Amino acid sequence: MFDTMTMTKVVGGFCGALLVFLLGNWVAETLYTTGGGHGDEHAQAYVIETGAEESSGAAEEGPSFEEVFASADVEAGSKVFGKCRACHKIDGTNATGPHLDGVVGRAIDAVDGFAYSGALEQLGDTWTPEVLNTFLENPRSAAPGTKMSFAGLRKVEERADLIAYLQTLN
Repeated sequence: MFDTMTMTKVVGGFCGALLVFLLGNWVAETLYTTGGGHGDEHAQAYVIETGAEESSGAAEEGPSFEEVFASADVEAGSKVFGKCRACHKIDGTNATGPHLDGVVGRAIDAVDGFAYSGALEQLGDTWTPEVLNTFLENPRSAAPGTKMSFAGLRKVEERADLIAYLQTLN
């Protein structure tokens, strides 16, 4: 029932179907974008307005980091640190990320035995609460090229609580 010719037809059918799907994907991408994907100009053929820009401006209004940090809750910060625990330790040993005990006031890129990417140097010389706030909000945009894969803490209250907790570890 299954001879060499039958197997050849089955494998050829799968390869042909894969080729059709890959070709269809290439055609769909070309139709969706303008410019054909060549050079620096690569824009979408159409944009659907969602109003996200308007709502993001209203979300930024509120108390400043300094105001929130002045009334930060250390206990809540220890709970927020649970998000950091997967990569960072507070016992003086490095894990996936450098240890965080004594981080507030410590020089940036200063933990011995940890291989930094070099992207953090653009933040400054010292981990001040303000620098930590900027970095923890969105690590990839604050220090492009950083090895830290964490998406960031969007709420200013969480960042302030976490920084207050880390400050107690000095």
